[in-house]
Amino acid sequence: MDAKTAVDRVGKGKQREINARFKAMASHYVFEPEFCNPASGWEKGQVEKNVQDARNRLWQVMPVFADLAELNQWLEDRCIALWEETPHKALPGSISDVWAAEKPMLMALPPAFDGFIEHSKRVSPTCLITFERNRYSVPASFANRRVSLHVYPDRLVVMLEACLWHDAEGQTVCEHERIIDRSHRKSGKVVYDWRHYLAVIQRKPGALRNGAPFTEMPEAFRRLQEHMLRKDGGDREMVDILSLVLQHNEEDVLRAVEPALEAGVPTKTHILNLLHRLIDRKPTEHPEVDPPEALALQTTPQANLDRYDGLRQAGEKRHAS
Repeated sequence: MDAKTAVDRVGKGKQREINARFKAMASHYVFEPEFCNPASGWEKGQVEKNVQDARNRLWQVMPVFADLAELNQWLEDRCIALWEETPHKALPGSISDVWAAEKPMLMALPPAFDGFIEHSKRVSPTCLITFERNRYSVPASFANRRVSLHVYPDRLVVMLEACLWHDAEGQTVCEHERIIDRSHRKSGKVVYDWRHYLAVIQRKPGALRNGAPFTEMPEAFRRLQEHMLRKDGGDREMVDILSLVLQHNEEDVLRAVEPALEAGVPTKTHILNLLHRLIDRKPTEHPEVDPPEALALQTTPQANLDRYDGLRQAGEKRHAS
């Protein structure tokens, strides 16, 4: 095989410059790669024929899948079913029977290899990186800096790039679901995470009004924003509320915002009060208390203002203290 994910350059004969990640995978699973000559189909004809036959058996009926996870699960179940149906060519029983007998004699597998393709990227001044014509947001503190992009089949992970002056290599910066669209007729998409721009709006609260990243906020935050931006200083107050997600769980902040909106008092002070009660697990409403019989009043108070005349004496000034 001479796949681009395995070989960087093909040399003479069997000489290959192996990709660093493929070499790491070979070392992880303890096997030595063996490559065929280019354009030499007779060297791997049997393998390709087996793949073609298996493909025809697998895809005789082409189902429709909602997502990649559903496709992978169906493919795994279909392969296991075919192993049980297909007889082994050299040994008695099916492929599944031979595999069950051989499996206890095999060496235990190590932990799964972290298979990704790595790219070095520079974050733009607008806190974006580009991959496959799509752009993905990165926290504002990394603007104009280089980062390492780890590409997986279903996601993109942005990591700190190795530097000589710090030992934070391997620290995850952010993660996005990968967009896979092979059509070159469509323009690329921009994927924002509004949390990445909190440091920007803390310096420039006005950016909250028309900022594209903040259209992706949860519904409760967007309703609160509509209310806040109607009053003077509301943009600064809204920024302070959004910044609470940097110190507290976002779900707790949302749980404090929603009752404040329902009560018609969506202010920073009220939301902070509700949030602290949630965090401290204190009840927001005090239950009614029934006093015991021993504390019942013996004499019921009366509304009699004439009692205050007894505080006055003729010819003398007295003050209540």
